[in-house]
This record gives sequence, C-alpha cells and structure tokens, in this order.
Amino acid sequence: MQISELEFEQLLRQVRELTARVHRLEERLGVQASTLSSQQRSESYVEPPPAPPARATPPSQPPPRQIQPALLHVSQGSSDLESRIGSHWLNRVGIAAVLIGVSFFLDYAFENNWIGPSARVVIGLFAGIAVVLWSERFRKRGYDIFSYSLKAVGIGVLYLSLWASFQVYHLLPSNLVFAAMIVVTASTCALAIAQNAEVLAIFAIAGGFATPGLLSAGENHEIVLFSYLALLDLGLLALTMMKPWRRISVLGFIGTLIYYVGWYGEFYDRTQLTSTLIFASLFFALFAAAPFLILRQNSGRSIPLALAFANCVTYFLQGYVMLNAISSTETAWFALLLATVYLLLVRIKVGASDAIAENSLRLMHLALAIGLITIAIPIRLEAHAITIGWLVESAALLWVAGRLKSDLLNAFALAALALGLVRLLFIDSFEPLTLLFNSRMAVYAVAIAVLGYAAFQNAGHENEKRRIAAAVALIALNVVALRGLSLEVTDYYARQMPITFGNYWSPAALLQRRSVLIARDFTYSALWMAYGALLMIIGFWRASAFVRWQALVLIALTTLKVFVYDTSELDRIYRILSFVVLGILLLAISFAYQRNWLKLPSTKTS
Repeated sequence: MQISELEFEQLLRQVRELTARVHRLEERLGVQASTLSSQQRSESYVEPPPAPPARATPPSQPPPRQIQPALLHVSQGSSDLESRIGSHWLNRVGIAAVLIGVSFFLDYAFENNWIGPSARVVIGLFAGIAVVLWSERFRKRGYDIFSYSLKAVGIGVLYLSLWASFQVYHLLPSNLVFAAMIVVTASTCALAIAQNAEVLAIFAIAGGFATPGLLSAGENHEIVLFSYLALLDLGLLALTMMKPWRRISVLGFIGTLIYYVGWYGEFYDRTQLTSTLIFASLFFALFAAAPFLILRQNSGRSIPLALAFANCVTYFLQGYVMLNAISSTETAWFALLLATVYLLLVRIKVGASDAIAENSLRLMHLALAIGLITIAIPIRLEAHAITIGWLVESAALLWVAGRLKSDLLNAFALAALALGLVRLLFIDSFEPLTLLFNSRMAVYAVAIAVLGYAAFQNAGHENEKRRIAAAVALIALNVVALRGLSLEVTDYYARQMPITFGNYWSPAALLQRRSVLIARDFTYSALWMAYGALLMIIGFWRASAFVRWQALVLIALTTLKVFVYDTSELDRIYRILSFVVLGILLLAISFAYQRNWLKLPSTKTS
C-alpha cells in the first residue's frame, strides 16, 4: 500500500507529539526513561511506515530536533480561554456572519426580482429544515454546542418564513400559518425531550410565545389567544414533570403575563369580566402547580418560592383591578377565597427530595394566606373597623400559634398586631359623643386585651425572642392604656371650654380658657401618678421587677412634669395638690422598699 508524502509527514508529526506527551508523563510521575526495560521499549516502539517509491520520495531532511517538554507546557487557564474562544465565540460570530451575508444576498436578489414571493418563502422553509437536519451531523460527532446553534438558526428561519408568508406576502391564511408554527414548536419540544436538551426547550418556548405576536392583526381574539396560552403553559408543565428544567416554567409565566397585560391594556372592558377572570384563574392554577412539579425534579428552592410569590401577587392584582371597580365587598371575598386556597396548598405534600425546600414552599403558602387575610380587612372595612379587624386577626393567629406551637405564626400575629397599633395610634381619628363609653375606648380596650394576650402567650417562653416580644407587648399595653385615658381627659376639658361668639380674645374668655387648661394639666399629672401607683401595686403583688420598673419610669416622668411644668404654669392650689400628692406617693413607695416586702437581696453581705 503506497502512501503520499503528506500522509507520511502527518504520521511523523503524530509520533513526535506522542513522544513528547509520554516524556511529560514520565517527568510528572518521576519515572526515568533509563529504567524502562528493553522489552517495554520494543513494545512501545512504533515502526515507521515504508517509504514511498522513488518517484515520490521527498528530498532528504535532517532528523527532527528533540522538542523540550518545558516548551510544550501551556497553562490550563489560557487553554480553557482559547478553547472557549474557538468553540463558542468563533462559532457564533461565524453563524452571524453567514446569516448576514445570506441576508444581504437575498435582499439584493429580492430588490432585483430574481426570486418571487412564493419562492422566497419556499426557500426559507427548505433552508430552515435543511439547517436543522444538517445540525444533527455535528451533534452525532460530539459538537453539541455547534449543533444547537445551527438548530436555533434553522428554527428561527422557519418561524420568519411562515411569518412572511402571512404578514408580508399574504400567501397563506392565518389559520394555516398558525397551525404550521404550532407544528414547529411541537417538533422542537420533541427534539428537546429526545436529546435531553434544555436549550432546545427554551427555543421551543420562545417560538411558541412568539407565534401569537407574529400573527397578530391588532384584533381582539381573547378566547383564541388565552386558550392557546393555556395549552402552551400546560405543555410546559408536562415538560417540567418529565425533565429537571426549572427555567422553562419561569419563562412560561413571564410570557403569559406579558400577553395578558398587553391584551388587558388594549381590549379589556367590563363586559368581558367573567371570561377574563376565568382565564386568569386558569393561569393561576397552572402556575400554582408549577412549584410542586419543580420540587419533584430539583432540590433548589429559590425558583419555586419566587414563582409562588409572583403568581399570587399577579393573580390578586388581576382580580383586584377587575372586581374593585364593581364592589369592594366582592374584592374582599376574592382575597379571602384566595387565602383559603393557599391554606389548602399548605397541606399538600409532594415528596420532594429536599425536605427543607418543600417546607420552605409550605411556609411561603402560609405567609401568602395570612397576607391576603390582612389585605382583605382594609378592602372591606373602613375607619377604625380596619384596626379592630387587624387586632382580631392577631388574636386569632396568637391562639392558633399557641395550639400548634408555631414560632412563624406567632411572628405573623405580632406583625398584624403592630399594624393595628400603628393605625390606632397614628391614623385613626375619633369623635366620641360620650366619655369613656364610646367607640374610641372600645377600640383601645380591644388593643389592650390583645396586647395582654400576646404578653401572656410569649412570657416565660424558652425562646429569648419570644420573651422579648412579651416584654414589648406589656410596655405597649401600658402606653396604649395611658394614652387612651389621657385622650378622655382631653375630651372632657374640651367640652368645658367656654363658647364665645365674637369675643374670643376678650379678657374674660381668656381667663376662662386658662382655668380650664390649668385644671386639665393638673388632671394629667394626677392620672399619671395614679397609673404609676397602680403599676407599682401590681408589681409588688405579682413580684414583678419588670412592672415595677415601668412604674418607676412613669413616676419619674410625672415628677419631672410636676417640678418643671406644674411649678410655673399651675395655680397655687393645683400646684400644692400636685406636690402633696406626688410627695405622698413617693414616700409610700419608698416605705414599701424600706420594709423590704418583696424580700429583695440586701446590698450588705456578711
């Protein structure tokens, strides 16, 4: 068998490369070439092929120089970068260059009418199919990335050719083109499953969601559009069940949301409420199932949690926008119904491989349910009824948390309680007609009761944070109670103000108002001293240093008010009473401490 000069040179080059590689391996393993036996050398010796005949014999060449292994060493990082540039970047740039060149040629051909519209579409379809088939040759040889890049080009050419046949040249009806695009999408999905290639599934999803936009004529086809999107999303869920591809559900959710928002802003009116809400509920159900399906195939929890949260927020906003324009009552019931759905989802167990991720999803559903209940209260109720609703919700959550021994539910309860207190103290305004027995004191009484229950539930708990929460709840209870009573004092003296018509700044009117204000300020001092004394009694009775310290702080503030404000502003009688009452109170407390009724430890040690 005769070989050519070129083949002979290739063989020589391969032998040299193999010799250099063996030499490098020997150096790394510490094996000296001299230790090799003659038998091993004879076995590893590769006999060169016979020389070509005389007519093809190349001129004599000097023997090749020995290549030093050190010169052949290349850093791993540079070789990786070189491989990436050669296999990825040059591949993509080359494909882009070919497509640009072909597009320039086709544009030139179209301008000169070398190719008619029908031929253009046919050429595009055949070219797309040919590129997809051609890419299989590279995949079978192990060039997967290059193969998928070619498939992306071929699939894109198919979609664009079908789009041009309808939108540009008007050769085919929209129904036929729509069916053809569905076939392309389904075929791409089949390829993705057969080749276990997520990137092909992403191509299919992109093409599937691009189809309605490519064929849109600017008309309202709600039923057709949303039915197609629902079937497409159902196919995505089927893919999620078969393959561990987490991103496709996220892409499906984003694509569906884009179409929904675009259609709603362009075509929605109130007559389409029923059908639109049904489709929105269908999309919600599909993507509510997606996190469970993802967890069955994957151990990650970030994508399922994000998808569950985004799906809930999106669906609630859809229902809120449509229903709130009709009735706030229906909107509130919608929020409560959605909260019930999420409470049911909490009970679903998917048997995921990652128990922590599954529990995180369950907690996410629970948090969403409680959040929806909290939102439903201000939607349906008004004014201080919202505050009562949040306070009652907090009490209910505290009770459930105590039964289930759940720190998470307890945290949600405290959050609802904080919302109610903020609204009560800084937002709600009351106009009571009577003293004490009025709506304001009723709301304050509910707040005091819930705060007391919160302190009771968390006091003495093994968790330090729960004990801190109990202390904060007890302080808040005293602040709320003292503020409520102080407001009643303010309202009482506001009713005592003289009614003047036209002589507001007269000396008599000023004197009357000043006497009322002086009596009010003295009553503030008396109320705070009495409340401080009550706290001190409770602190001694319950042997609670924490309550006694609250009493001491309140009495200290009252003392400061008496010495700084009452001394200069009150009349002599009120001033005397303030100091006498304060002095008696302080002496009584001091006597109680000196008698050591609580058996407090002495500072003197034996």
